[in-house]
Amino acid sequence: MTHPTGFNRRDVLGTLAGAAAGSLVGPMAGAAQPMPGGGVGGGSTATGSRPNLILYFIDECRADALGTYGNPVCKTPNFDILARQGTMFADCHVQFPVCGASRCSLLTGLPPSETGHRSLYYFIRRDEPNLFRYLKEAGYDTYWFGKNDAFAPESFPLSLTEWHDLPWRMPRMKLGAGKPPWLTGEPLTMRFEATLDRRETTDYLLLQRAIAILERREKDRPFCMFLPLVQPHPPYLAPDGFDTLYRPQDLPPLAPPDLAGKPDYHTAIRKAYHLDKATDLEFRKVRATYYGQVSYADWLLGQLLEALDRTGHTKDTVLIAGSDHGDYAGDYGLIEKWPSGLETCLTHVPLVARMPGGASGHVVNEMVELYDIMATFLDLGEVTPRHTFFARSLVPQLKGAKGDPGRAAFTESGYDTFEPQAFEPSEPGAPNMYSAKHDLQNQHPETVTRAASIATPEYKYIARPGGQSELYDRRKDPLETRNLIDSRSHAKVREGLQLRLMNRYISTTGVPPMDRDGREMPEFEPMSTFSPEQKRRTRTVLDQ
Repeated sequence: MTHPTGFNRRDVLGTLAGAAAGSLVGPMAGAAQPMPGGGVGGGSTATGSRPNLILYFIDECRADALGTYGNPVCKTPNFDILARQGTMFADCHVQFPVCGASRCSLLTGLPPSETGHRSLYYFIRRDEPNLFRYLKEAGYDTYWFGKNDAFAPESFPLSLTEWHDLPWRMPRMKLGAGKPPWLTGEPLTMRFEATLDRRETTDYLLLQRAIAILERREKDRPFCMFLPLVQPHPPYLAPDGFDTLYRPQDLPPLAPPDLAGKPDYHTAIRKAYHLDKATDLEFRKVRATYYGQVSYADWLLGQLLEALDRTGHTKDTVLIAGSDHGDYAGDYGLIEKWPSGLETCLTHVPLVARMPGGASGHVVNEMVELYDIMATFLDLGEVTPRHTFFARSLVPQLKGAKGDPGRAAFTESGYDTFEPQAFEPSEPGAPNMYSAKHDLQNQHPETVTRAASIATPEYKYIARPGGQSELYDRRKDPLETRNLIDSRSHAKVREGLQLRLMNRYISTTGVPPMDRDGREMPEFEPMSTFSPEQKRRTRTVLDQ
């Protein structure tokens, strides 16, 4: 339902101030029956030696926005602390540039090409294995405090001990806001000004629920806590005190708009959002506000670190901090993200972890992938998975080992006209902040067609069968401003990455489940013996 002001979409509902909501607590699922597969952990369900697990997960945070990752302006002192106390993964990439599909890969250890999770409308169902269900069945108490975008409703009670989210409430807009840009034809930058107390956001209130668990937590069972908070997701709106931290004129240069060799959706978005009318200063204001949101997310991390110290859980809890994907935040004259976008500012995310007894101040420069968190938590929880996946445990790196120097990261994006169920539908009623986005992809589906990329430490290759393919030198051109796809001197690089990307698809798609079906034919039974439901299903099949 659209808010009267035009702010809509459940992504935004958790962004700002909220009020407490009731909990839904599901029954415990049956104990897991370990089967071969996956290859991590030993399958033990003993609780004595297994650590508690926390995933602090912020939304839409690009790695280069953090001071921890070398940003010269944005301050993230608590990520700095976590990195000094643990391990920073310098080159982590996501499996999809939109939250739903990225989180489904995170929790299953599988790429979207294997599961079909490509949009905001197809989530993990009861028959699909996932990280939290594995841990719950293995004796962990599992908690989820924050927005969803990963589970179908029936998966919550099967996978979680307790879960909470909070409803959205409109903040107090500052004077002079006027009409929203989607009603005036002015540039839609998604940047707004409002009075917003740092201790009244839904993120802060949900974090207090998590801290309350730490304060009252009995220690006879280990716990896993998922904190999928919303900042720094658009709208670009930082709480008071964080909204003026950074001046637009002090920021490094943004990637310019209207570059040659870019996919057509760059121009289409700029026109649909009227961003072709926006000035460089307006995009810098977006970036400055975004950095304020990142610093606020860092402040929230500091609240969590303090609570872990105060409750004594620092010594028995593994903490991983990361994000589901990045944000344009003004680069290329764009905002937010796009379903088929594969720019590094969308795929490269922070990943910092601390493990009791693990390495400190360790930096892993070799590439890793976001869904490695799944394999890592299963390894730490001593859980044997019951499905094949391609994520890798990072426990060796948490202990100080180097990464795999030959590893690459693979990301998929978009959906095609043959899968209309994946599209974000146009919303009825008055226009809102996301109307232009929904209308563009439905009226011009060529702007969201499928694509896939491979990133190595040196290069990034993006394959777009329905549009502009791309190749970038990641070291010489980190902002990806010069497309080398037609460069003769880079032909061998391109061909090598094309082959490697193709081989990856061949090797990882269509994996069968662990359990097998019998080949024998069942005995024939006349329909007269069928139940009404069996008859209905049989007629449906015959009619087809």
